[in-house]
Formats: sequence, C-alpha cells, structure tokens
Amino acid sequence: MLDRDTKFAQYKIAFVQYLTVAIFFVLASGFWRLQISQPDYYRELADQNRIKSLPVLAPRGRITDRDGRTIVEHYPSFTILLLREQFKDLESAIPKIAEGLDLDTNELRNHIHRLRSAPHYEPIRIKEDATLADLAFIESHRDELPGLEHVEESRRLYPRDGFMAHVIGYVGEVSEPELDLPEFANFRTGQIIGKTGLERQYNDILMGQDGMRRVIVNNRGKEVSRLDELPSKGGNPLRLTIDLDLQAAAEAAMEGKTGGVVALDPRTGEILAMVSRPTFDPNKFAVRILRQDWKDLTDDPNHPLMNKAIQAQLAPGSTFKIVESVAALESGTITEDTGFNCVGSATFYGRSYKCHTKGGHGHTTLHRGIVFSCDVFFYNVGVKLGIDKLAYYAMHLGLGAKTGVDLPSEEEGLMPTPAWKLKTLRDKWYAGEIVSVAIGQGYVLATPIQLAYAIGGIASGGYFRRPHLVFPSEVKQWRPNADLDHTTYFPISDDTVEQVTSGMYGVVNEGGTAARARLVGIDLGGKTGTAQVASNDLVKAMKGNKEMDLRDNAWFVGVSPHRNPEIAVTCLLEHGESSANATPIVREVVRAYWEKKQRQSGGVIQAAKPSSPKPQPPGVLN
Repeated sequence: MLDRDTKFAQYKIAFVQYLTVAIFFVLASGFWRLQISQPDYYRELADQNRIKSLPVLAPRGRITDRDGRTIVEHYPSFTILLLREQFKDLESAIPKIAEGLDLDTNELRNHIHRLRSAPHYEPIRIKEDATLADLAFIESHRDELPGLEHVEESRRLYPRDGFMAHVIGYVGEVSEPELDLPEFANFRTGQIIGKTGLERQYNDILMGQDGMRRVIVNNRGKEVSRLDELPSKGGNPLRLTIDLDLQAAAEAAMEGKTGGVVALDPRTGEILAMVSRPTFDPNKFAVRILRQDWKDLTDDPNHPLMNKAIQAQLAPGSTFKIVESVAALESGTITEDTGFNCVGSATFYGRSYKCHTKGGHGHTTLHRGIVFSCDVFFYNVGVKLGIDKLAYYAMHLGLGAKTGVDLPSEEEGLMPTPAWKLKTLRDKWYAGEIVSVAIGQGYVLATPIQLAYAIGGIASGGYFRRPHLVFPSEVKQWRPNADLDHTTYFPISDDTVEQVTSGMYGVVNEGGTAARARLVGIDLGGKTGTAQVASNDLVKAMKGNKEMDLRDNAWFVGVSPHRNPEIAVTCLLEHGESSANATPIVREVVRAYWEKKQRQSGGVIQAAKPSSPKPQPPGVLN
C-alpha cells in the first residue's frame, strides 16, 4: 500500500515538473517573440492601445464677391469618427452606436460596409455637426465603444434661401466612383470634396491640407496627453467676378419663376450675376442630405439641381434673329435696304407659315424686322441664306459649342447642319426645315450663357471673351496654364455691327417688342424671343398643369450700351408664355448695374447714345 502511494506521489511530482517546464517554454517563446523575433509588431499593437492618431481637418477657403464681400464662409462644428481598429466586434456595436447618436441603423451599417475596402486604419465619418448630446454619449460609453472619437471641423456655411446655390455648388464625401476619376486619384475614402459648381471646379484651390495629432489615452480610451501634432493648412480664398448687388437684383427678379439669368461684361468675360430657378439649399448637403430631401429634389419636374443658366438647352426663338442678321449681312445675302412684304404669313415649299403679328408688318427691311421681330422677314432671309451659310456663321458667333465657362457640366446647345442630321437622325436635310431654323425654332438649341456670350460679342464688334467666374490673374497663382481670359475674334464689319445693334436699340427704345425694358437715360438694346414648346392647338387641348408645361418659353437678351456694351444680360423664363415677361427682369439687372456705377462715381448716368467707336484689338487673338 505504501509503495503504491509513493509511486502515485512520484507521478504527481513528475507531472508538475513537466508542466512547469512547459509553462517556462511557453513564456520563453513569448519573450522571444516579444523581445527578439517580432518586437516592432508587438510594440505597434501596444501603442495602438495607448496611442491614437486623429486627423486635424483643414477648413476650405472662403469665397467672396468681386468687392471682397463674403459669400461662403465656415463655422466650427464637431464630426464623429469611427476608428475600426478599436473594435473587437464592430458589427454587434453598430445598433448601439446608431441608437446613441440618433442615426438610422441600416444606413449606418450600409455606410460602414461601403467603406470596408478602405484601409482599416483610416477613420470613417459617421456623423457631422454633432450635438452636445452626441459628445456626451461618446464620453459616457468609452469603455464599451472605444472606437468613437470626435474632432473639430470647419463646416461650410452657404447663403440662405438657395442664394447663388448653382454657382457655388456644395461639398460632400468623395464617392467610390469619384475615386476612380483622375482628378481624385490621390484622395482617400471619406474626404470632403466639392461636388458641383465652383466648389467642384476649384476644389484643388479651395480645399486645404489635413493635419494629424497623436494622443496618449488611458485604459478607458480617454485622452491624457499629446505626443505631437502636424497642423492643418487651410484652403485658399477664391474671389469671384460676381457682383453681389447685381446678383441680389437678379435673384429678387427671378423669385417664384423658373428659368435662368446670366449677366456678364463682354469686354472681359467676367460674369457679374448668374441665377437659376428653382433653387435648393446647399447647407443641407454641407452635413449629409437626408434621403427624403434628396428624393424631393430629384423628383421635382422643374429640376432644381440643374443650373439652367448653363445647362438649359432650349430653342432660342427670335433672339436667334440677331445671329441670322449678321450671317445675312456678312455673306452678302441681303443689304440694309433689302425688304420683304409681310401680310401676316408667307408660303415656302408649299406650306404656309404665320408671322406672330396677325395683320403683318407691311414692307419690312432689316431694321424694322429686328425692331418688331417680323417672322416673315426672317423666313425669307433664312431661305435665301440656306442652312450651310447660316450654320457656318452661327457656330463662329458662339452657338452650338460650349463657351468654356469655369463651371462643370456646361451644355453645348445645338446648331443643326445636314451632316449632323444625317449622322444623328439617319435622315437627310429637307429644304423646308430652314424656315423654322430661321426664327430660332426646329432643331436649334441654346443656353442662356451662350446667348449672352454670342450677342454680347456681336455688339462688341466680333470680340468674344470666354465667360468666367473667377479672376484669371488669381487662378494663375495656382494654375499657371489657366486660360480664362481667352479671346476669340471673328471679323464682323463696322457696318454690319452698326445695323444690327441699331436694330437692337430700336427693340427697346423705338416701340419695339421690348418697350417694357426701356430705362430713361440708360442706353439699352436687346432682342426678345418666344419659343414654342408645342403647337397652339395642342396647348388649347390640354388642361391643368400639363397645359402650363406646354406654354412658350420666353427670352430676352439685353446689352448696355447697345454698341460695345459693358454688360450683356440674358433671361430665360421656362413656360413664361411671352417675352414681355422676361424683359423686366433684364431691365432690373441693367438698372442695378448703372445705379451702382453712378453711386461709385458720384456722377450722372450717361444718356443713351446710338453708337460708339469700335474697340481696339486686345493683344493676341485666336
């Protein structure tokens, strides 16, 4: 019995000895890995438990008007970040995070999953403009949710009520498809970029350079001290050519309407005002737009997200007659004395075409044709010109191509040709189609900025300056190859310019179609346009909202002075029904321009003058 107990004791001693050796071997192996084999790896893991790297977010540059008045600035706020490496089981923590921060659980989960391919060490922005309650939640749950941090960030503050929304644009997180674009090749997931407007066009100038700070935290994840900090660098300011006084006048005049307004200086290409209606509130995008708000914007049939000043491609109506007049005079198709008899209609290629005045205009020459916008006169001119000559001049005068304005997504309009129709519609050009093109209908499409550019350039003697919203000299500080001050010259004789601009002067001041635009003591010329959306019979047959959607679009392009203008303004009213509704809007913008100039000079507005000398060629032209 004793021998058996002795042997059992010996087994126990041997087991303990072997166990001790095994434990020692495990400890020795761990020591070897920690101190000799992989010390850097384990040191990094230890540092992650006590050191956090947090971004120092850079503010975007301020945006001001031409006089230095602030348009877009920023305000301090807090953004909540999710540090994925701090979570052992992030998936199970998502519901609690969503509840505590008043977020939708599914949206938060989808947001995190969309960014799962991003490097694990990069923080994910999960809530902007955090409240004090959000910050309190983070502090009170550091034990169970150590991967939540808040950082101070400068948030974009845009003007209220959608003022200048389409020009300025808005910012938001860079998306996965955008990361594939060359311009965002060096960006990382979650960074804030300009999405539309000037915010997008000059994103590289406006955005700053983020910094980084490293802090030591305790076992509860609370910061106890700082190690080092790389400060952020704020974005560069952007001074626009926009004049806030003119912009305010244009915005007020367009209130409650649908369409766009562009005011520019044809001498320089500087855009003084740009409005699109309806508008939207970019402040909703500055944080993260709600799904319902986005749906409301995208479902709106009036397209509030479209910048109609540069994207609305519509038939220009009778404003096109200015372009046609230049083409006819310069090609020798007509002279100042060429006339046609208007009895209210005319027949071409076996079909009758009406003039907008039922009783007709009688014997009509160019001046009278422009002043009273006689359709029959321009039908005849168009037929004599032919589509090839008309298209040649129209394209060289600025139609059918982008103006090059420094905004993304500008549309190019359309000046039809037989080659275009054959390629696009697989059909030949019919001779009778020139009749509708001659009055700016048919396939012709133009944007408001194109008409301001084209007619402003014609009134300037053939000098077409690229429209721009930022001063070229300032952009060249960051983009030396920028060509915003580009000028194109297309030769137009003095006699042609005089005849056409004299007609435009008469449109406003000689009882023409824009008599409502007349301003006492101010030289203003222009051209009205009414473009059909559907036939009159169809409009009469429709009722309710659909009838409204088929009403004519209204245009007016004004230049002041009428020769060598300082300002050219285009107004488009979608379904405005009559150009008489567009003329007062241009009048108010022109009035605001001259009244401000009078205040600044302390002088008196110059009386209207019928003509002025042709300007000298500006340096190198293309």
